[in-house]
Amino acid sequence: MAADPEKESATPVLKDKNVNVVITSKSGSAPSESEEDIQAARERILAEQALQKTEPPTLPILTLFRKKGPQPDLDQIATQPSVYDDPELAKYFQPTEKYENLHRFDPSARWTWREELPLINKLDWKVTLWAFIAFFALDLDRGNISQANTDNFLEDLGLTTNDFNLGNTVFRLSFLCAELPSQLISKKLGPDRWIPTIMILWSIVSMSQFWLTGRATFLATRSLLGLFQGGFIPDVILYLSYFFKGTELPFRLALFWTSLRVTDIIAPILAFGLLRLRGLHGYEGWRWLFLIEGIFTLLVGVWSWFTMVASPTQTKSWWNKKGWFNEREEIIMVNRILRDDPSKGDMHNRQAVDFKLLWRSLKDYDLWPLYIIGLTFLIPAGPPDAYLTLTLRNLGFDTFDSNLLSIPTQVIGTVTMLLLTYYSEILNERVYWGIFGQVWLLPTIISLLVLPDTVKPWAKYAVLTVLLSYPSAHAMHVGWCSRNSNTVRTRTVSAALYNMFVQMGGIIHANIYRADDRPHYRRGNRVLLGINCMNIVIYLITKAYYKWRNKQRDAKWDALTKEEQITYLETTTDQGSKRLDFRFAH
Repeated sequence: MAADPEKESATPVLKDKNVNVVITSKSGSAPSESEEDIQAARERILAEQALQKTEPPTLPILTLFRKKGPQPDLDQIATQPSVYDDPELAKYFQPTEKYENLHRFDPSARWTWREELPLINKLDWKVTLWAFIAFFALDLDRGNISQANTDNFLEDLGLTTNDFNLGNTVFRLSFLCAELPSQLISKKLGPDRWIPTIMILWSIVSMSQFWLTGRATFLATRSLLGLFQGGFIPDVILYLSYFFKGTELPFRLALFWTSLRVTDIIAPILAFGLLRLRGLHGYEGWRWLFLIEGIFTLLVGVWSWFTMVASPTQTKSWWNKKGWFNEREEIIMVNRILRDDPSKGDMHNRQAVDFKLLWRSLKDYDLWPLYIIGLTFLIPAGPPDAYLTLTLRNLGFDTFDSNLLSIPTQVIGTVTMLLLTYYSEILNERVYWGIFGQVWLLPTIISLLVLPDTVKPWAKYAVLTVLLSYPSAHAMHVGWCSRNSNTVRTRTVSAALYNMFVQMGGIIHANIYRADDRPHYRRGNRVLLGINCMNIVIYLITKAYYKWRNKQRDAKWDALTKEEQITYLETTTDQGSKRLDFRFAH
């Protein structure tokens, strides 16, 4: 459909081997067909032609680099089959009247890959890129304490290793406590309003670390940073789900978490220069590090106010009167999302989750296997990662070499994480890829246990590099959790709960390496080895559980006749993943 009334109405031709139909907007008309003919054609498509599931001619984000020239595959119908194609089923999956994109919902809409792929690219530039930069700012502020450690941070403030561990624990506890409340506030106010607010608040706290005086102020700022940063990750996950399909979300989340690795590459380089400011106006280099990087986050927070939008159909503002999409593009955006997951039309994007709905989500036991995985899967690599720069200092590397030597692990880890997430979606397999990440860690943790105390620095560095280059399953898990939620309400809560369990795992691994176990942390590495092996078992149990639950659903659903299935859809009070027609991903 055309969006600009001043221009000639567009008439996209949707070609398929059985159909050749021209559809126009209400404001325009086809050369030889009346509005009634067009409507009849739409109904004929729905009634007589079952849509075939098709894959995009190329990975959407890679169309940015597609060679110019004819692309015949792009003229295939991109509209995917869904419940909206069955008149008996469609009426049970209509969006709520409160749904903010309801005015663009049209089950009869059809479009081609030539129309859809540029829209996905636009989303990647405007939404995915923003999420990447915002997460970069978050990790810069929460992780720069690692670079500060190489500049005598602990000694300057009179802190011990245990004080440092306590600070990390306080941060994670505050982060943990803030996640769910922040997510609920975000669901009420909208992520486009709440996320810039918390970004500005934590940037102010980050800058205030310039004036740290000792243990009390150190712990206070770690707590405040955790409180303001806690809701960011689940808020962004919810925000991304408004724009991307379930199959697209995991790879975008992988790009989102890639920013952690990029931060770990760029942060040491920034620190290399900023820490050299030691002595400027009589202040230590780590103080300038906190101040300058905090100013950067403040600027990103202000920019986010003007960059984020509420939904695909709410992109216009006083500073952007044209918005992101025209009417035809909004129809494609809304219907491709709802065809993929009708549950996304269940709530308004600024509709609060009340306590009754919250409790219903909390007791959804089918998601708890994923929460347990979130608790433990990062622990084996956590302490070696957190203590990498300190370990390198203990091995004899100086401040600046220690920061620069941490870069290779981040580069390789970025590549392995993206590959794991991509292939988990392509092969529709999650558990075995999660196990692959744990198996990668196993021999390196054993090496840390058996290496002699006199091992050469470069040999131990090589082991740590291989260990920390493992493919993280974090992004895959978040997409997995979102898919198995199956309602906006549950997705809102599950994103926060999953990340809360991840933070609890962070609290555990922040206290595994202790001062009395220095410098080789033999006891701590034995604990990591045990948890590493336990994780493999947890993954296998999770797969067995979801396969068992799906078999239960299959048996009950297949036992129903077609009429009984329709009656179930008409009368059921089951919601989300509790519906008999829902199957869990594993």
